Amino acid sequence: MATTKLTTASVLAFERKLSNSDALMYSGNWANTASASDWQVIAVTEKSVRGTISNRQKNAVQSDPGKLDAEVQKPNLQTVDVAALPFEHDTLKVAFSLRILGDLFLPSACNCQDYQTALQNTINSYIETAKFEELALRYAANLANARFLWRNRVGADAVQVRVKHIEDQKTVAEWVFNAHDFDLRSFDHSSDDLVALGKVIQQGLLGDKFAFLKVEAFVLLGEGQEVFPSQELILDSSGKGKKSKTLYHVADVAAMHSQKIGNALRTVDNWYNQAADFGPISVEPFGSVTNRGKAFRQPKEKMDFYTLLDGWVLKGEAPAMEQQHYVIANLIRGGVFGGKGE
Repeated sequence: MATTKLTTASVLAFERKLSNSDALMYSGNWANTASASDWQVIAVTEKSVRGTISNRQKNAVQSDPGKLDAEVQKPNLQTVDVAALPFEHDTLKVAFSLRILGDLFLPSACNCQDYQTALQNTINSYIETAKFEELALRYAANLANARFLWRNRVGADAVQVRVKHIEDQKTVAEWVFNAHDFDLRSFDHSSDDLVALGKVIQQGLLGDKFAFLKVEAFVLLGEGQEVFPSQELILDSSGKGKKSKTLYHVADVAAMHSQKIGNALRTVDNWYNQAADFGPISVEPFGSVTNRGKAFRQPKEKMDFYTLLDGWVLKGEAPAMEQQHYVIANLIRGGVFGGKGE
């Protein structure tokens, strides 16, 4: 009796297993980080400025001093959102929560039972071998190094990260990290606290134990310094009088998008070919880094998520362990991965 060739399910989706909230921003003083529960919220405010004309000009304007003088005299009026520490505070606090979910082997949607069985066997084989240990330690490192602060981390005099493990609304463990002790380009560092935090994340991914974390980062910037919430993408840019920069806030508190925090947490992929030059990138099916306009995992190089997953599940060709970590990290990321007809 002929057997049907196994193909990728046309409907296949996974829920994200690192479920983080938005991050809210507060201000206070570095000397008072031990009692930061009542710190002042940072508000997003609006201001109007008269900027200069600094963009590239046409050759006809650049080559004619008179025309260039006339061009730069035109007012470049802008209304922008800003956020900053008040002048009586020198420290930014960024706070968010993180829930780690298990049952990775079970897709949230799959319309082919044979494929689902093969996929579950593949994932369970990885879990039996790797037990999420490497990935969990890397996620823990991205909490400890405060990568999630993005631009707010740059140039800070000091950065401290506090992570609390919460069970039954009680703190059962707490870790404090000096973010500057951890290199953003490497995952070679370790400490007892980092290993302990990684163990909690690992247990959450394995489904052995409920894992809920509260994360607070304290950033010593200096009185009155600007801070950087997420910038909103305004899809309707028609009409005049629009702001040229709109910052994100939650109930009038400056905030960072949960997507931006999540992107930083999953920046664990240094298993691609150009990692020595560019460092870790966020786990994406094609290794996409939008601000560089580049996909570091090209299908023609057979290093993208779909090629590796299909070879592993459909053909039984397990990739190298580093690439197995990458494939599983994409499933932890979540998304819609169904096959499509040519």
